[in-house]
Amino acid sequence: MAPRDSQSVAGDPKADLAAVERLADGYRKVTAELSRVIVGQSSVIEELLISLFAGGHCLLVGVPGLAKTLMIQTLAQVLDLSFSRVQFTPDLMPADITGTEVIQEDKLTGTREFKFLPGPVFANLILADEINRTPPKTQAALLEAMQEHQVTVGGKRHLLPEPFFVLATQNPIEQEGTYPLPEAQLDRFMFNVMVDYPEEEEEFQIIRQTTSDKRPEVAKVLSREEVQLLQQTVRQVPVADHVIRYAMQFTRLTRKEKGQVPDFIQKYVSWGAGPRASQYLILGAKARAMLHGREYVSTDDVRAVALPVLRHRIITNFNAEAEGVRPDDVIRRLAEIISSNSAHGNSRGKLPEVFQSTDSGPA
Repeated sequence: MAPRDSQSVAGDPKADLAAVERLADGYRKVTAELSRVIVGQSSVIEELLISLFAGGHCLLVGVPGLAKTLMIQTLAQVLDLSFSRVQFTPDLMPADITGTEVIQEDKLTGTREFKFLPGPVFANLILADEINRTPPKTQAALLEAMQEHQVTVGGKRHLLPEPFFVLATQNPIEQEGTYPLPEAQLDRFMFNVMVDYPEEEEEFQIIRQTTSDKRPEVAKVLSREEVQLLQQTVRQVPVADHVIRYAMQFTRLTRKEKGQVPDFIQKYVSWGAGPRASQYLILGAKARAMLHGREYVSTDDVRAVALPVLRHRIITNFNAEAEGVRPDDVIRRLAEIISSNSAHGNSRGKLPEVFQSTDSGPA
């Protein structure tokens, strides 16, 4: 057995282990059911589930026709969650997603009163399709729901059903007539998941499966109550201090205004990631560890979630654009130079020094 990269599990080890086994078993069953409908995309499915069980929201970026909507609909069925799809358009108003108040008359007494009619945001799993095609006013209406799990209409707060999970999609090709999400709202998404083209054999299976008259049925694996319980369990997973410091290095080394950073950060990065990135790195690492049947978190878990957590939180500059350097390239280079062994820090609790590379470009 590989050595643990964390401290011992607090509390009742049997109870903790039972929760880990339940989530790991649920992960296997969920992926098995999704594979009946979705061909390939295993890394995308894993990142979606990590974000869901960590209590975060996801932004999916990919060209049309990659089954993003079908994947999310199937996920809602497998987890027995209520599902709502909102097609974001330039004429969509905030009330179209949050709901509105209408005047209703009581036929017996003749009195009139306002009644709140919930909008499509009142569901467990929300698909915000092409979120960058709606004006900022409507985008902001979704922001309160994502952060506070509530909406305010007519001065009254209305709580959203739990668990609450927003999956927003963006088309990376067509940018004309769109309203790019501001950085403050992008930061609310735990993961930015890239949905890529399928491999040749996967595309063959997709065509054969979707052009026949057979429609595979999926079974419900977990209930919404179990999903909520597992979300709470993820936060209870202990993390060693050196793993937290390892995660912090990924974010702190992107801030060129603060201390010593590698040469390629100085050259290609305009703005670095904030503290929320460090929080999501640890939460994502906790969920990943449990999905893989471990009740402890390792630096490998942090490294595995670094790309989806950081790629929308690192703002590259003109030099990067001119040389074709993407945020993913910067993150991969950071993963190469940050040593998991050096993440223990020094006696004063400060981050260890990271030597600058003689090569100024990403690998």
